[in-house]
Amino acid sequence: MRPPVFRPSGLRIKSPDILVAESGADLEGNGLKRSMGLFQLICFGIGAIVGTGIFVGLSDTVAEAGPAVIVSFVLAAVTCVFTAFSFAELGGAIPVSGSAYSYAYATLGERIAFLVGWCLLLEYGISVSAVAVGWGQYLNELLGSLTGWQLPAALSQPPGDGGIVNIPAVVVMVLAALLLVRGIRESARATAAMAVLKLAILVLFCVIGFSAFQAGNLSPFAPESVAGITSGASLAFFSYIGFDAITTAGEEVRDPRRNIPIAIMVSLGVVTVLYCLVAVSAIGALSADQVAGRPAALSLIVNHVTHSTLGGGVIAFGAVVAIASVVLAVMYGQTRILMSMSRDGLVPRIFERVSPRTSTPVANTWIVAVVFAVPAAVVPLDAVMNLSTIGTLAVMAVVNLSVMVLRRTRPDLPRRFRVPLFPVSPVLGVGFCLYLMYGTGPATWLQFAGFLVAGALLYTCYGRRRSRLGAASQDPAPQDPALQDPASQDPAAGADEAGAATVSAGAGAAAREG
Repeated sequence: MRPPVFRPSGLRIKSPDILVAESGADLEGNGLKRSMGLFQLICFGIGAIVGTGIFVGLSDTVAEAGPAVIVSFVLAAVTCVFTAFSFAELGGAIPVSGSAYSYAYATLGERIAFLVGWCLLLEYGISVSAVAVGWGQYLNELLGSLTGWQLPAALSQPPGDGGIVNIPAVVVMVLAALLLVRGIRESARATAAMAVLKLAILVLFCVIGFSAFQAGNLSPFAPESVAGITSGASLAFFSYIGFDAITTAGEEVRDPRRNIPIAIMVSLGVVTVLYCLVAVSAIGALSADQVAGRPAALSLIVNHVTHSTLGGGVIAFGAVVAIASVVLAVMYGQTRILMSMSRDGLVPRIFERVSPRTSTPVANTWIVAVVFAVPAAVVPLDAVMNLSTIGTLAVMAVVNLSVMVLRRTRPDLPRRFRVPLFPVSPVLGVGFCLYLMYGTGPATWLQFAGFLVAGALLYTCYGRRRSRLGAASQDPAPQDPALQDPASQDPAAGADEAGAATVSAGAGAAAREG
């Protein structure tokens, strides 16, 4: 006998069965194609994570925490691990492209889901701008080591660092958009190749760094005490942003219920170990005072150890590739989230249109590239990093809540992966997210509050009125069975039969809309 299904009242909640059915219906027509395997998905996850945070942001984290940057990275990793458990369970149970937005829609209702999607603009949209900003720093380092010539600071650095317009940031976003519109197969292959290359570069850095390790560089270990470690952890967290992008591939990966949880845990585990090794080797090779606040810090350290610019050039090449792959993966995630929101009527329909030739959302991709190239060109890196971090942490807190709610509302939903130590793990995930949000500082909180208010107004004035779920619930005519939650159907019909009918009808309804 199946456990009873609990349904909260008074909320616009979209059944997980309908979410999955609608995504499956797209595959019958000119929609997304399931062409990514497990290895490609793991590389996609690593590609989305490893980039500006470690290659560029390490020096800022060291400036806050000193040698205790190692603890900051571990603290940020622990936060991600708890949340990764929740993403893995939800990604396997609801394998759709909306990621946290879709999970919130299935558990906490449409209003919260819209605000989550709004915050995801910070995680994916604004963070891709921040990632692109750092590309110019290492591109100049690479050009300097190869040719002795560099781009003028006014055209390659963000405002505040001697720049006026960051042209390389715009260029890398345009290149990523060009690759994304060609097709997911080509994008996945490029991401896999870049992920393997940048992992090899970081391993090489660790070998060079440990060859010059000096224990004295670790003292004093925490010059700014706990406050510095907390602030450093908030900055270090930016280095982990992107692992949840794996869940945005839910409609383009083969066997998503199995492969999504595996890819999340493997990619996050590999990156966490590598980050800690990079942090230890960096501070061991060069003191925290010498690393703090320096652009292209990893190249600086390698040049110092090898007494040559050749090694630094290799690291700079790895950084150029790494940051480009993050731009590619994160921009991909943003377009898929907007596609899911558009499918629900909460943003304009242009974002859900898929090219029948390439099976990619071409207009969606170019809109994202153009809109977020602007802050990449003219906004300082620190400003967007902090705002992106707090938005991501807020989304992750909601994901931890969602996994607890879905266990209550849909205990019958198939789950290939289950959060261990439930409910302790998601509760700790919420707690760690709030703790790191606190570390971002009052100014970032005020910016984030204003951002949420703007999102709430946008939902009230546009999203709520155009919601397809809301329109269906107000239609006096008999509803299509696809719009009925299995929880509200006659239990005598059997949970399995009801769920199957919902999926079948949902596919038909979505196909008619397309």
